Amino acid sequence: MISTRGKIRDFPIAILTTPGGEALATVVDQKLKEIFRENGEPCPSTFVRKSEIHRFQNGEGKAVIIDSIRGTDLFIIVDVGNFGVSYTRYGMKVPMSPDEHFQDLKRILGAAKNMAQRTTVVMPLLYESRQHKMSGRESLDCALALQELVNFSVDTIVTIDAHNSHVMNAIPRHGLENLHASYQLIEAFLRETEGVVNINPDEFVVSSPDLGGLDRARYFAQHFGVNLTGFYKFRDLTQVIEGKNPILEHKFLGGDVTGKNFLVVDDLLASGTSLLDVAEELARRKARKVYFAVTYPLFSAGLETYDEAHKNGLFEKVFGTNATHIPQELADREWFIVTDMTKFMAKFIHSFNQDASITKLLNSTEKINKLLGRTLPLREKAAGAPVTE
Repeated sequence: MISTRGKIRDFPIAILTTPGGEALATVVDQKLKEIFRENGEPCPSTFVRKSEIHRFQNGEGKAVIIDSIRGTDLFIIVDVGNFGVSYTRYGMKVPMSPDEHFQDLKRILGAAKNMAQRTTVVMPLLYESRQHKMSGRESLDCALALQELVNFSVDTIVTIDAHNSHVMNAIPRHGLENLHASYQLIEAFLRETEGVVNINPDEFVVSSPDLGGLDRARYFAQHFGVNLTGFYKFRDLTQVIEGKNPILEHKFLGGDVTGKNFLVVDDLLASGTSLLDVAEELARRKARKVYFAVTYPLFSAGLETYDEAHKNGLFEKVFGTNATHIPQELADREWFIVTDMTKFMAKFIHSFNQDASITKLLNSTEKINKLLGRTLPLREKAAGAPVTE
């Protein structure tokens, strides 16, 4: 049990990172120092403590923590989606997989040996979050991974837009803080489309590419004050390809969209095929402009199909956060807009360290209304304006 003295805790913040999480940790560290200085609080030259992962030629590894973390409030930042990190195995240069990133996280936890007062894992892209439920004789990978972490004495896991937040049921006595990128994505969209897209029900529609994401899209539509539509993935249930039933058709669940602008909202862009199918269907229905807003722009099948689709006018922009690795070639695409999440993550670490309420960080309703030039009703302010995404 962590003891506190007054409101400010006695334990200093320490940040460790795994290979692939360094870039994210460096910027979060910078933003965290800015927050401390703005509040007039003393802070070190860096919150990041040195550690290393050594790799052997057969691919095995070990973690070494160089700087002391004893008695600290420890935050370990890991980016399991960073395919830009590579190492040499049997003389071949290979990119790191999510499995290897997760194994490195466990190595760091093993080296930490419970020396910190409290340990929090900051994993924006939740490991194995796409496999969050079982169908028949399948593994339940995300739940198993969370249980592994708490067995390493991790107190809290912090993620952003978990594919399905119900995985927190796997660790009911520990914390899974599911933050949201809604405010940052909406801010970037409004800034980029100012004077181009009119936010009103007659000209603008928010959509989800599937039924599973309707609640997320509803959050956007509710704040914009516009209509919500969605698509239904009609699958071939007679066969399984690469672990899932192939999609035969994206069926549109809406009415006439002629001349209307669309914002299609999703948590994860993997290959991106589904979003392009949605854009093609909207084009067939004579929609005007289509924008995509995603938390994790993975583009696992490459960028060429999106280059071609943009050239053909299927979509205008893709808004994606930097909560996972953004390769330079993607950042340089004129159709891609990077949405920054690092200050938001730094604010969470600062508030969490001081045992302050994080309700306002979890709930962006008031900030979004200010962006849209609206005033939140007093009754909603009094109630804390709880909104479920």
